[in-house]
Amino acid sequence: MTREMHMFRSIAALAMALVSMAVMAAGTPVTYKVNGLEYEGYYVTPAADAPLVLLLHDWDGLTAYEIRRADMLADMGYAVFAADLFGKGIRPVEDSDKRQHTGELYVDREKMRALMNGALGAAEAQGANTGNSLALGYCFGGAAVLELARSGAPMKGFATFHGGLSTPSGQDYSNTRSKVLVMHGSADTAITMQDFAALGSELEAAGVPHELISYGGAPHAFTVFDSDRYREDADKQSWKRFSAFLEEQLK
Repeated sequence: MTREMHMFRSIAALAMALVSMAVMAAGTPVTYKVNGLEYEGYYVTPAADAPLVLLLHDWDGLTAYEIRRADMLADMGYAVFAADLFGKGIRPVEDSDKRQHTGELYVDREKMRALMNGALGAAEAQGANTGNSLALGYCFGGAAVLELARSGAPMKGFATFHGGLSTPSGQDYSNTRSKVLVMHGSADTAITMQDFAALGSELEAAGVPHELISYGGAPHAFTVFDSDRYREDADKQSWKRFSAFLEEQLK
C-alpha cells in the first residue's frame, strides 16, 4: 500500500468516525408510556456508554430550554434523557395551567416518583447507562429531583437549580444514597433563604453529603436564558460548579 493510499484511508476513517459521532449526538424525541399514558421525552448521547443525566423540567413542561441544556451536556460528553412529567403534548402556557399540572404531582407524590422511574426506564430502553447516572432539575424539576433523592433512587448524585426545597410531611432524607447539590438564588422570593437553610439542616441531620450554594442578587429562575430573571454571572458560576459535580460523581 502506498503512503498516499494509507493517508487517504486514515482520513476517510476519521471522517466516518466524526460523522458517526455527530449522528449519535443528534437528539431525538422519545415517546414512552407510564401507567398506560403517553409521554414524550428527549434523548441525546455522544457515545453509547456515556454517563447519563436525567433532566427534569420546569413548570411549563419539557421545552426548548431543557433541550438546549441537554445538548450542552451532550457536548460535554454526557448522555441526557430529558423527561416529560406532564404528558405528551402537554406544555402549559398560562400560569394557571402550570399550577394545575405541578399541583397534581405535588399532591400525588407516588405518581411523581412513578413518572421519574418511568423516564429512567425509557432512557434504558434507548440504551442509556442508567447504572452510571445523576439527576438534574430546574425549578419544579428541582423539587422533583429532591423527591427522587428521598425515594432512595440508586443514582450517583442529585442537583437542583433554583428548585423547590421543602420536604412533604412524613418524608425525610434517610434513604438518600448520594450527594445533593443545591444552587439557589439568594434574591429568590418564591423559595426563601429560610427554606434553603432548613434543607441544609435536614440533610445534615440525615447524614447526607451535600453542598448548598447561594448566589447573591440572583432571583428565582436565574439560569433561564432570554428572561428578565436571567443573571449571567450566577448562571455561569452555577454551571461551572455543576460541571465539576458531574465529573466528581460520574466516574
